[in-house]
Amino acid sequence: MSSVNAASTDQLYQTLGLSRELEEKKDNELGMEDFLELMVTELTHQDPTKPMDNSELATQISQFAAVSGIDELNNSFSNFSDTMISDQALQAANLVGRDVLVPVNTGNLEAGGSIKGVVGVTEPASDVTVRISDASGELIKEIQLGTQPKGEVSFTWDGLDESGEAVAPGQYQIEAQAKVDGESVTPYTLIEARVGSVSIGGAGQGLTVNLAGLGPVSFSSVAEIR
Repeated sequence: MSSVNAASTDQLYQTLGLSRELEEKKDNELGMEDFLELMVTELTHQDPTKPMDNSELATQISQFAAVSGIDELNNSFSNFSDTMISDQALQAANLVGRDVLVPVNTGNLEAGGSIKGVVGVTEPASDVTVRISDASGELIKEIQLGTQPKGEVSFTWDGLDESGEAVAPGQYQIEAQAKVDGESVTPYTLIEARVGSVSIGGAGQGLTVNLAGLGPVSFSSVAEIR
């Protein structure tokens, strides 16, 4: 009730049995001081033979206080949210030019470069393998990582196919496979990429980091900064 329009103010005056003796605020806002002044005026002018019931008085006060408290809480959360976004923006800006690990299945191979990443298993696994495929799904290279304990293991693809020939620059699909107790499982993968810029979204949207060759990803999805 921190913001009351003219119609609701008129109704409030009528409910209290008063005329428009108090000057309206220019912004049509009814604050706690106005409410208390109205309440005192109401008590002063009430019919002695029909005084306001105590429960009714208590209800009016509690309702006004509750609504005012909600408005203040909403404002506090809004300010807190703005502060968090500002802090995140400063943190994200420091990422420009840095390498990060993100949970994607695509890596960008530059001329003469390589694709690095991490394979993670939630329990000890054998036959851990990284498979690199081109855009059409054709297998280009398999990297054998053998038996691995629970946790993460790094890998690097040098951009060479199975025959040792360099492949064309571009995007390649990265997929991990492994076995746990003889059963095939799919470990998660994190791909390393360079942060080119940071974007601040509009209302209700978070921050995004723009990765070289891969495009934007949510700032909150960044798993590691290198």
